Amino acid sequence: MEQPDATGGQDADAGGAAGAESKFAVSYEEDGRYWTAEDTPTFHVGEDGTVDWLTYSGFRRYHSECHVCHGPDGEGSSYAPAIKNSAVRMDYYDFYDVVVNGRKHVGAAGNSVMPAFGDNANVMCYLDDIYVYLAARGDGVVPRGRPGDREDKSDAIREAENACLG
Repeated sequence: MEQPDATGGQDADAGGAAGAESKFAVSYEEDGRYWTAEDTPTFHVGEDGTVDWLTYSGFRRYHSECHVCHGPDGEGSSYAPAIKNSAVRMDYYDFYDVVVNGRKHVGAAGNSVMPAFGDNANVMCYLDDIYVYLAARGDGVVPRGRPGDREDKSDAIREAENACLG
């Protein structure tokens, strides 16, 4: 098990908002996935801007399922909030719960409804990817637009994806 840097998911000289105190700091890497000390998925951005596979995949999955409401790059829209901020503010498990079960807020300012995606394989099979991408966007280490260079997809990630999609 490789022990990458612990600087908020990025190499020490990569820049960005993440720092040693970031809740997204990489604790360890296993089969192409990066994890925090709390065993939640996180991102890794190299000095040259290369992103891990899940961050790259998360960009693609987010833009196929989520951006219609939440806007390009998680920036929000007139219809739904900037979800990149949710990935930073919310605990991973709370984020997961909202995506799976949805959420409804009714108030004097109006109604807000996040539909449940628990039955949508295009979301659920890639929920960690989407979370990691949004966390990297919200933490300020991945800019708007398609990530440039990326790590290769590991065999373990490929097998998990195939098992999930059937």
